[in-house]
Amino acid sequence: MQGELTLALFVLQRFTLFTSIKEYYVDYVIHWTFCSLPSGPLHFGSLIAALGSYLRAHSQNGQWLVRMEDLDPPREVKGASDDILKTLAAYGLHWHGKVLYQSQRYQAYQDCIEQLLTHQQAYYCQCTRKMIQTTGGIYNGYCGRLAIPHQQGAIRMRNHAKIDQFIDLNHGKVTVSASFAAEDFIIKRSDGLYAYQLAVVLDDAFQGITEVVRGSDLLEASCRQISLYNMLNLPNPQWLHLPLACEKKGLKLSKQNHAPAIDIKAPQQSLLAALSFLNQPAVDIDDVDIMLKQAVEQFSLQRIPKQTEIILPNCPPQ
Repeated sequence: MQGELTLALFVLQRFTLFTSIKEYYVDYVIHWTFCSLPSGPLHFGSLIAALGSYLRAHSQNGQWLVRMEDLDPPREVKGASDDILKTLAAYGLHWHGKVLYQSQRYQAYQDCIEQLLTHQQAYYCQCTRKMIQTTGGIYNGYCGRLAIPHQQGAIRMRNHAKIDQFIDLNHGKVTVSASFAAEDFIIKRSDGLYAYQLAVVLDDAFQGITEVVRGSDLLEASCRQISLYNMLNLPNPQWLHLPLACEKKGLKLSKQNHAPAIDIKAPQQSLLAALSFLNQPAVDIDDVDIMLKQAVEQFSLQRIPKQTEIILPNCPPQ
């Protein structure tokens, strides 16, 4: 209990500046963010996430921020970050402020991890995926119970929060299994790369994000992130998960699946297709800035489809 109290005090001190800024944002400015892994060009699925979050932010007179999730160098493609930003600009999706690159935030992630380790709120784990699969696929906390703890390996968070449900603005009450919710999850990989869960929570806090809008493939992961927000004593954002564009059931459009890049020379048709996918009213074909202005004015949260995925009838728009 003393360790938890000390950690809570540390987190409060660490984020004192953030907390005061956050209170200001709640009163006056609402922040959304679009995040992208720079592993290739934007495709139609990426456009849906970008457009959905952009419309939601601007319809609430908020700010729309862009974050590059460049945490995984082996998967990144040289020049992809610049290409993504050029594509967003070509589609009229202009962001507020500076782009945040997660590769420039390593020290913040490491500082947090070191404090968690110091206060025994995280621990090293050497269990392989194969070992975890033999015990049912959910990690059982074995390395966290060792009398002599490991001093290297992946780093897991001691999951005291065990959040198993939350309210999504599109899906309502979302619940995950108790075993998944209680699992001690990885916050730094054994190869030294920082885990997505930790990075996005710290960056959301750093940027003052008040609402997360993204694809429904991250519905379950939201519970782990909410657990982290709670354990780090950080304010929780609201959540809005959009349906995924899929080629077939369970196969979303992705860079990994070689989804074609959207056309930056004639973006109007792709914008219309993305609006239709989100079940938003059609807009007049015009300059993209004028189209987006009309789309923002007509945006309706209630019209967004409730499905977690929608199979595209034809090849994805480009």
